Amino acid sequence: MTSKSASRGSVVPKEPPEAAEPPPARDVASLYRSEGPRLLRFFRRRTANAEDARDLMQESFSRLLGGGTGRDVGQPEAYLTRIGQNLLRDRARFAARRSAALHVPADDAVLTGMDQFRLLETRDLLDRLNLAMLELAEETREVFMAHRVEGLTYVEIAERTGLTVKQVEKRIARAMLDLSDLLGPR
Repeated sequence: MTSKSASRGSVVPKEPPEAAEPPPARDVASLYRSEGPRLLRFFRRRTANAEDARDLMQESFSRLLGGGTGRDVGQPEAYLTRIGQNLLRDRARFAARRSAALHVPADDAVLTGMDQFRLLETRDLLDRLNLAMLELAEETREVFMAHRVEGLTYVEIAERTGLTVKQVEKRIARAMLDLSDLLGPR
């Protein structure tokens, strides 16, 4: 076989493309110096503490360098920002899953340590308060309930009942004194 036929018919196999090697150390160091503070500020604005921000910044650079993209990154600044956004999104998803797993519906919650004596005292106080409220004059009771239970202002109560604001104030003060006397010392 002559060299002429060998060059015509045979194809020299190409070597497989190699994965992009990490950038030289001086390029990484300059990128870290130039983009590290910006990325740290980015994370500090979006995280609860500075330590988390530093960890996320380190993780971003780590993913940039060890990401195995197989290509040279044209805009490492933008790529770092995208990595940072993805890290924050992953953290938020993890936190949401974790809090959902820890959630206990109120209907399923078991109240432990219920002090039966305290429960009886509370029921007794409510019964006494109910009886004391029935002892109040009807208009005084209505004004007092409108203010304390419904949360109406003195002006709103005055408009509703046709009383003056001063009369509403006096009725509420009277109700407080009467209830205090009726309930007595504990």
